[in-house]
Amino acid sequence: MAHKKAGGSTSNGRDSNAKRRGVKRFGGQKVSAGEIIIRQKGFTFRPGDNVHQGKDWTLHADCDGVVKFTQKRLLKFNGKREKETFVHIEPVAA
Repeated sequence: MAHKKAGGSTSNGRDSNAKRRGVKRFGGQKVSAGEIIIRQKGFTFRPGDNVHQGKDWTLHADCDGVVKFTQKRLLKFNGKREKETFVHIEPVAA
């Protein structure tokens, strides 16, 4: 009688769905009001002029314009100075 021994089990074989985070509009690109600039978890990029932050840390454009990234050295609570990247929207003259 043909028989195959049991193959056993594994604890692997699972993976979570990709969250599709990252920069959606880069420096110099045009955006319209409400458009997503960056999807992120935490404060990788900080909101600057004409940019607001959503509940899940997503950065949105407040007005039509061009994306601009700047870096600034901020003083942390432990006394250390670290570079932070800010995202701004330069409004387009209508």
